[in-house]
Amino acid sequence: MITKSTPVQVIAEIGCNHKGDMEIAKELIRVAAHVCKADVAKFQKRHNKELLTPEEYNTPHPVPANSYGDTYGAHREFLEFDVDQHKDLIACCEENGIAYSTSVWDLTSAREMASLNPPLLKIPSATNQHYDLQGYLCENYGGEIHVSTGMSTGQEIVDLVNFYAERGRAKDLVVYSCTSGYPVAFEDICLFEIRTLMEKFGATVKGIGFSGHHLGIAADVAAMAVGRAMEADGKGRFTHIERHFTLDRTWKGTDHAASLEPDGLRRLCRDLRHVDAALAHKGQDILPVEQVQRDKLKWVESRHGAQIAS
Repeated sequence: MITKSTPVQVIAEIGCNHKGDMEIAKELIRVAAHVCKADVAKFQKRHNKELLTPEEYNTPHPVPANSYGDTYGAHREFLEFDVDQHKDLIACCEENGIAYSTSVWDLTSAREMASLNPPLLKIPSATNQHYDLQGYLCENYGGEIHVSTGMSTGQEIVDLVNFYAERGRAKDLVVYSCTSGYPVAFEDICLFEIRTLMEKFGATVKGIGFSGHHLGIAADVAAMAVGRAMEADGKGRFTHIERHFTLDRTWKGTDHAASLEPDGLRRLCRDLRHVDAALAHKGQDILPVEQVQRDKLKWVESRHGAQIAS
């Protein structure tokens, strides 16, 4: 029987889909919590002059139609919330019964967000080799640390998990199967990477998750089925599914096209919970729901006096 220690948590990755507007950000929290029934609302935190080179900061955005500033740096600054604003978002999450989280892209952002002590912080695929950042969190932050593995070699992932294990933090680590693309074609999602991660690291880390940037919700349901099947084989825990979330996929910005709108995220949360309930072996030959039908419909010898040929 598949033994499920905890429900799979659904993370609504709001990221920068708030368009730099706190009221939109709060509405995204409220909708994720009450309409969609997600478990976590996640944002992003960047210190852009630390993260970008001067050339990158001052160059025009590669897709001007999506830019909120004259340069890429100005665009990123427009979308950035400061620490006090993140405190306000935490309060909004608490008011609406949903957990808060954020990705941290650089060491300064890690320091700032760790000081707020959220239940989990995320390392994006782009910075999962930034060990000064992760070392700081290992030493100064007590919550869960979640790390995506997009754009990473197998050896880089091994080194990553070893880094946390050596510091006694592997049991606070959740590692995500992820393909970095926006959006990702179905043939590039590679769901069996979940199985690979659970076989290699399931006994070491707190959990394995799936971060998707594809269209629709079918692959997420399949991802959970793969993860739960590995749990049944004693290969650790499958704990989280993360999807980008927006109020309108046509809005200006780079992540909206690969995001779910409210009805999509609502259906995802619903379907994951329904399918999770269905992922079980029969506990007995005839289930109670079947017994009712058996009594009415099943041809049995004792009922009809029929003889079975030997």
